[in-house]
Amino acid sequence: MGEEAAVIAKDLVKTYRQREGRIRKRIREVKALDGIDLQVKRGELFGLLGPNGAGKTTLIKVLTTLLLPDEGEAWVNGYHVVKEANQVRRSIGVMLVGERGLYWKLTGRENLELFAALYHLSPREARKRIEELTDLLELQEFIDRLVETYSSGQKALVNLARALVNDAPILFLDEPTRGLDPIRARKIRDVIRHLVREQGKTVFLATHNMAEAETLCDRVAIIDLGRIVAVGPPDELKEQVREKGVLEVVLLDDPKPIIEELRQLDCVIKAGYRVETDRSILRVVCRDEVDSFPRVIRFLNERGRRILYAQPSHATLEDVFIYYTGRSLAIDTWRGVPAA
Repeated sequence: MGEEAAVIAKDLVKTYRQREGRIRKRIREVKALDGIDLQVKRGELFGLLGPNGAGKTTLIKVLTTLLLPDEGEAWVNGYHVVKEANQVRRSIGVMLVGERGLYWKLTGRENLELFAALYHLSPREARKRIEELTDLLELQEFIDRLVETYSSGQKALVNLARALVNDAPILFLDEPTRGLDPIRARKIRDVIRHLVREQGKTVFLATHNMAEAETLCDRVAIIDLGRIVAVGPPDELKEQVREKGVLEVVLLDDPKPIIEELRQLDCVIKAGYRVETDRSILRVVCRDEVDSFPRVIRFLNERGRRILYAQPSHATLEDVFIYYTGRSLAIDTWRGVPAA
C-alpha cells in the first residue's frame, strides 16, 4: 500500500437499516459512508471535519475494525482492516466520542494498568509507560482516585492516556475535546501537537470544531452526507473561498424562512447559518464584495430581517463547508430514505 500511507480507504460504504413507525412499519436506510476515498500520510495530523451525523464516527469505527464495511476496502499501517484486524488493533490507539471506556469503580491508574495488560505489556513496562503518560497529561492530581469521582475533563484525559498506553504509531481521536472547558481542551490539543511533532505519530482527528481543525491539522478532509467533498491543507481550502467574498451578518431573527430565496440570488454562491441563543449568524459566500454585499443586505432589509451588524469576513473552514454543501457546520446531518 506504499510506505508513505498510514491509512488508506477505497470506496468505503456503510449502510444502516432502521425500523420506523409503530403501525405501518417501514425500513429506513441510512448510508453513513457513501464511497469514501482518502489517504493519510505517516507522521501527519489529519483532520476529518463535518457536522454531527456526517459519518465521522462511522468511518473511524470502520478504520479501527469496530465495524465491517458493506463495500470497499481499507488499510491501516499496511494491514487490511477486515482480513488483518488483529494486526490493525495492535498498531493503533483509539479514543471514541461519548465512549464509556473506563471502569468507574477503578482508579485511573488501575484502568491504565488493566489496558496495558490487555496489550501484553509486562508489569515493569506498564509502570514506566503509565508514569510517562502521567507526566505528559499531568494526571498526578487525580490518577489514584476512583474514576467515578472525575470531572468530564479528567475522564477525557485518562481516556486519552488509555488510547496512548500501547504507544501505537497511529491514533484515531474522535471529538477528543467535545464538551470540555477551554483549559482542558487546550491541554489535549497541546498533547496532540506534541504526539505528532515530537514523537512522530500519525493522528487521525475527527471533529466538528472548525477552529480546532484549522489550528491543528496538516490536512483536512471535509465530510458531508457520508462523502468526502474536499481535501487539502486548511489554507489551500480557504483560498478557494477567499477569492470570492464572505459576508457575515448577525441577525436578531431566524433566517430560515428566507434562506432558500437568498440562495437564489445571482450574486450569491452559497449561504449557511447557525442559530444561537438570541441571534443568528448568517455567512454568505458571494461572487464579489463590491456589488454583492450591498445586494445581500438590501435583500435582508426588504424581507424584514433585523440586522445587528454586517461585515466582510476572513474565509474559514466553515465557509469552505458552506461553499461545497450549502449548509453550516452547526446543522446536524442525518440521512435516510424509505426502503422496501
